[in-house]
Amino acid sequence: MTDCGCEKARRDLEEYLRNEVCKTEHNDITEHLDNCPGCRDEALVARTLTEVVARACKETAPEELRDQILARLRAVQATH
Repeated sequence: MTDCGCEKARRDLEEYLRNEVCKTEHNDITEHLDNCPGCRDEALVARTLTEVVARACKETAPEELRDQILARLRAVQATH
C-alpha cells in the first residue's frame, strides 16, 4: 500500500465513509488516516456528523409541526 496523501484522502473522505471506494483506495485511505492526525480528526468529525444526521432522520416530527409544514408547502404551491 502507498500513502494516498492528504488531498486525496480529504477529497474522497465522504465516499470512503460510505464504503463507496474500491478496496485498494479504501486501504490507501485507511493507511493515511492511521498515520495523519489532521485527516484522522477530519474523518472523525465527518463520521460523527453523519451518524448524528442519520439518527435525526429516523425521528418522527411532531404531528403539529408536520401539519404546519404541509400547510405552508400547500400555500407556497398555490401561489406558483
